[in-house]
Amino acid sequence: MDQKQVLMLGIGNVLWADEGFGVRCIEEINRQYVFPDNILLMDGGTQGIYLVQHVQACDILVVFDAIDYGLVGGEMKLIEDEDVPNFMGAKKMSLHQTGFQEVLSTSRLLGDYPEKILLIGVQPVELEDFGGSLRPAVKAQIAPAVAIAIDYLQKLGIEAKQRTEPLPELEALSPSELALEQYEAGRPSESDACRSGDDRVLTDKEIKFDPKPSIIDQPLQVDVDHRGQY
Repeated sequence: MDQKQVLMLGIGNVLWADEGFGVRCIEEINRQYVFPDNILLMDGGTQGIYLVQHVQACDILVVFDAIDYGLVGGEMKLIEDEDVPNFMGAKKMSLHQTGFQEVLSTSRLLGDYPEKILLIGVQPVELEDFGGSLRPAVKAQIAPAVAIAIDYLQKLGIEAKQRTEPLPELEALSPSELALEQYEAGRPSESDACRSGDDRVLTDKEIKFDPKPSIIDQPLQVDVDHRGQY
């Protein structure tokens, strides 16, 4: 009997605060557990449609993501199987959610669709904080989310082996510069790196906005009725 192929996928953008929840979950699973060869752990980031081949190749799909359920910030909700595409696109918080909804639709259209899907989502607290990290209420849900995923796989007869020692953060799936503790510790102060645009650009008299004049003197005309029929 062939082994079921499992994809454990974290999606989102770690640069936008709670948007990084899914990626941080998959990093933590990688730090804590060792899996057999039929299980693939993936930091899907914001790749969107480029993930379709990986979704097509799996029988069981476990997705971690920040989802706007309309709940209290930090609250977790689980969605399974046919309901997952609806929640991935109901309230789009970013382009990657639209992209992943298309991944699922494309996989189904091409005839290779997972037998089972589990979406482990958490309601974000803050998204509009470029360079920020997970808020405490969301960060606290990483360990429960990991435990839910491990339990889900065990009920399907798929065992994960816990590491005797967690992997160092610098051996994470993501680049070492984005490892959670290093990322949080290395963030510049707000005075050095503004969180939502930099007013200094607008008020500094030495910075000039000098748009170039148009090189077209006359308006461009296009004859769309080239055969003169209308």
